[in-house]
Amino acid sequence: MSNLDTPTPNSSPPSTTDQGEVDSTKTLSPMKEMAFMFLRNYEAMFGLILLLGIAAFTFLGPLLYPTDPFEMVWAPFTYPGEEGFLFGTDYLGRDLLAEMIAGGRVSIAIGLSAAAISVVIGVFVGALAGYYGGIVEEALMRFTEFFQVLPTLLFSMVIVALFGASLWTVTFAIGIVSWPAVARVTRSEFLRIRELEYVTAARSSSARDGYLIFRVILPNALPPIIVQANLMVGSAILFEAALSFLGLSDPNVMSWGQIIGSNRTYILDAGFAVAIPGFAIFLTVLSISLIGDGLNDALNPKLRQRG
Repeated sequence: MSNLDTPTPNSSPPSTTDQGEVDSTKTLSPMKEMAFMFLRNYEAMFGLILLLGIAAFTFLGPLLYPTDPFEMVWAPFTYPGEEGFLFGTDYLGRDLLAEMIAGGRVSIAIGLSAAAISVVIGVFVGALAGYYGGIVEEALMRFTEFFQVLPTLLFSMVIVALFGASLWTVTFAIGIVSWPAVARVTRSEFLRIRELEYVTAARSSSARDGYLIFRVILPNALPPIIVQANLMVGSAILFEAALSFLGLSDPNVMSWGQIIGSNRTYILDAGFAVAIPGFAIFLTVLSISLIGDGLNDALNPKLRQRG
């Protein structure tokens, strides 16, 4: 046979390599590139799947297990697996599985609502401070530092004690003590972005301050704010559990923290009644933290270029 039939090193067809995959992602749009980075993060995907499983358990659970969480169905402290109760019963003989399903919805709702309150306050304060600078920034940052140096748990306890242990008071108390971190992140991003060329061009075209803040700068400052807000959901769930453990929660509303708080006296006799909701809180906060790390990597342009 002739030498023409013998493949040469330069004539082999191009193979799909990891570098080729990376090169192909560089042609994607920024949104698709961020999604690709997030989906390729196995820890973030594990957190997302775990969080979706917890959400399905709490929101679809009533359809599969329609039991009143406040109904006393059996003897107190029936151990998990006995008498047909998967999670057992609490100190009043209520079904712990039904309590976990109902309590999960409330705990997640508190986490999301408190994080939303914190983000709204923090973005508003941080945006004004970062955009205007000068005496406005000085005054707003001193105001932020005042809230930041306060013991957050103690401050939230005072708010709940003053206004009553209702669900809305607990949510507001958690949100009002958690916004300084968002304000600082927003301020730093505004200080960086306001000096960029496209902002200067928009300002030179007589654009109003409100338009520059909310339509020009804020959309480009969102990535770190989104990461911070995601992590604050988990912190709010932990805050609610801490307040409930101290007895500063609404006894008429079922939450994972309320389950722990109501059974804490009997922890040595029936630790499972505290351990089960505690483990659920741990898994939820873990999943949110993993998702937050994945979002941080996906939204960071330097990591995308390096990836």
